[in-house]
Amino acid sequence: MHRLGLGVSDDTVLRHLKKRAQGTAEPPTVIGIDDWSWRKSQTYGTIIVDLERRVVIDVLEDRDVVTCTNWLKRHPDVEVISRDRCGLYAQAARQGAPQAKQVADRFHIVQNLRQAIEEQMNLHGRATGRALLSDADNITAAGSLLKSRLAHRTSREEIFTTIHALRNQGLSCSEIGRRTGFPRRSIAKWLQFETPPDRKRAALKPTSPWYFEGFLSQSWKEGIRTGSALFRMIQERGYEGSQSHLQRLLAGWRRAEQQASDPKVEHEILKPVRDPETGHAISPVIAAALCIKPRGKLTADQARKVDALKTGSPAFATMRSLAMRFNGILRGRVADPLPAWIDDAIETDLAPIVRFARTLNRDLDAVKNAIEMPWSNGQAEGQINRLKTLKRAMYGRAGPELLRARMLPFRHTK
Repeated sequence: MHRLGLGVSDDTVLRHLKKRAQGTAEPPTVIGIDDWSWRKSQTYGTIIVDLERRVVIDVLEDRDVVTCTNWLKRHPDVEVISRDRCGLYAQAARQGAPQAKQVADRFHIVQNLRQAIEEQMNLHGRATGRALLSDADNITAAGSLLKSRLAHRTSREEIFTTIHALRNQGLSCSEIGRRTGFPRRSIAKWLQFETPPDRKRAALKPTSPWYFEGFLSQSWKEGIRTGSALFRMIQERGYEGSQSHLQRLLAGWRRAEQQASDPKVEHEILKPVRDPETGHAISPVIAAALCIKPRGKLTADQARKVDALKTGSPAFATMRSLAMRFNGILRGRVADPLPAWIDDAIETDLAPIVRFARTLNRDLDAVKNAIEMPWSNGQAEGQINRLKTLKRAMYGRAGPELLRARMLPFRHTK
């Protein structure tokens, strides 16, 4: 500031900024409320937006029910609260503003449906995107780590043999790539070897639970099966990773034991549905995205995939019918058909879809309001993007008070 010829310090500028920050002049009646991260997956704050005036009203330091409830009690004029499907804000709205109508965010509702469809399509096995991998290997690889490794080696041998066979027919690397789906440079590399090349695996480190595989395996055999207990034990031996990473390893062991005791579980993994044009397996992610997309917006390639999925998976055909009906309800802006849709979804016996339908039923009033009312949390999401930009630009000075001052409207003085 001295270089600009101004006789004030940075600290004085910040005090003026905090002093001149103000909320909306009139009491808000329609608000959007959402969370944002101080530190991703660890600590969160809350942002509150006036949806009518399109400005930030307040930035709360935490994401606590009591804090949000107290804020709402101080603003009794609130009539509509738009929120995501987080139960925390629903509870705060019930306690702090019982007079207000709650509106579930439409984008999150559709996302929840897409995730449920993806979860159901995962029963068809994880698609590798490579038509040369045998279905048997893809299915049995889910059994255990040893089976997975053996299946992977077998599939690499199949791929290697096929690539060399196509090369012996006089085909170019580009043509082999077009037929197999592999990059041309990868094919050229494989053609230089006489046997399938092994993958280069990085050495295990104390950040990986597999580094302690021997100790964990012995403890598992001795009956110590609780993740938290095993986590403390390997921490004492130098483990530097997270508990969630350890839980993923233990989940694989539990699935392997369940499949060993009940062989029927393995047969629940269905045959992957493949694109009839390329022969590549259609991944659950793509299948879920296509399932909720209307026929009129599909490209020719996408329409072909949808038809293949409907033919190869009765569950997909059922889910697409439900998804199209649900889209029609959302776009029709009339909530009357929603209860019947929920009943039909529950009767499908598709566990992820049933679970999604039941969560809609528990939050039925907010979902109905989302269908019939124009409000959504889009503005709150946009303000969160602005908040993140300011927070990162301020580096370590982005404390609650200063961050709030920069997000709220600035009161100009003469």
